[in-house]
Amino acid sequence: MRLTAEHLRAVTFVVFDFDGVFTDNRVLVDQDGKEAVFCSRADGLGLQALRRLGVGSLVLSTETNPVVSARAAKLGIDCVQGLGDTKWAALSQILSDRVLDPDHVAYVGNDINDLDCLRHVGVPICVADAYPAALEVARYVTTRRGGMGAVREVCDLLVEAYEGRLT
Repeated sequence: MRLTAEHLRAVTFVVFDFDGVFTDNRVLVDQDGKEAVFCSRADGLGLQALRRLGVGSLVLSTETNPVVSARAAKLGIDCVQGLGDTKWAALSQILSDRVLDPDHVAYVGNDINDLDCLRHVGVPICVADAYPAALEVARYVTTRRGGMGAVREVCDLLVEAYEGRLT
């Protein structure tokens, strides 16, 4: 099914995977085992625009990593991590707790651990360089790769739909 501006205007909550969505899916590990990642600074302005529209957002990550918490805190976005293979179970509970209809949720992912979430939301989105199995279930694929402004692209797409600039 084709993604329309109407679908996007129905989105009230956006869930983002972290690795491969906010990042370029690479990790820099120093000799002490400390990890660092590359993210796009432009994502913060996009998330601010979503907040102004009243659209909620969340980072949902399989791994537990201080870099995820640090970036989420800097961006002012809620973060749930350390989920292992239970991403959809966790997301389902979060949506239930917040009384959110999955049909009004966008999920942005990039890999096979995102498949269940992508399959159960109204607006499944993948970044341009996502794993092929994830791309198959996406209703929208960004033009930008993970860590290279894909989050900002999704935010801008939703803002354009809300403001009536996307038909």
